[in-house]
Amino acid sequence: MSSHAAGAGSDLPDLEDHLVEPETPYEMLDGELVYVPPCDYPHAEREVQLCALVAMHVAPGFHVGADLLTRTSKIDDIAPDVSICPPHDPETGKRRLQQVAFEVVSTQSLGYAARKAAKLAARGVRRVFAIDVERSRALEWSAVLGTWSLLDPCGHISDPTLAVPLPIDQMIRSAKIDDAIARALIAKHNPVIDALREDCREEGKAAGLAEGKAEGLAEGKADAVAAVLVARGVSLDPADRDRILRERDPARLARWLARAIACGSAAELLAEP
Repeated sequence: MSSHAAGAGSDLPDLEDHLVEPETPYEMLDGELVYVPPCDYPHAEREVQLCALVAMHVAPGFHVGADLLTRTSKIDDIAPDVSICPPHDPETGKRRLQQVAFEVVSTQSLGYAARKAAKLAARGVRRVFAIDVERSRALEWSAVLGTWSLLDPCGHISDPTLAVPLPIDQMIRSAKIDDAIARALIAKHNPVIDALREDCREEGKAAGLAEGKAEGLAEGKADAVAAVLVARGVSLDPADRDRILRERDPARLARWLARAIACGSAAELLAEP
């Protein structure tokens, strides 16, 4: 059996031997032609968010498809909203069965999504999820139980097809997903992100070196001021000496160094104009 038809019996049709015309708003379910209307706003928004999240979290070698029409049996030809697929079969060049599928449920019933999930699972799709827009929840299809299992909204979806676990809360609520995508790109060592982080590290190193150099120069000037005073026999009590050695303002240290050559006391040195 070829890999693009894996997960089912050898008598099943090819995944792309379609019963309905691709790029049309129809599916075939139990031999019945079903019209799939365009999305309403909540569904459309959530589907776009879901596509972006999945695409940014997917593992290397896998790719993401939207509304990917899939022949699941002799009488079914259905298109899950989002699919995670392995690379095409290197021998035949044909697509292989998606391993993970997502259905966004809004105006359609969860029961209708369950019929599709059961058929996808029977064909060999390992995991099928539903994102219930109205109730802000995520569910996973259980082929053993023949029903949906509710997922923890604070949890994550981990899978071999994902380089980074998917945050469920980002999938079930309408929100900006920039942070989740950024974290995924960082975890996946995206080359652009890594290059930017390396630039920041280099800038930090350069700034640290410059700061250290400035600190060293200031410390050297403060030591020089104290040394000149000692060499000239100008008395320094501990407080004055500490004041001089702690100073790091380059302009003040330059003034003190010029005064140290001729001043008669620490008070004269430290007096501000």
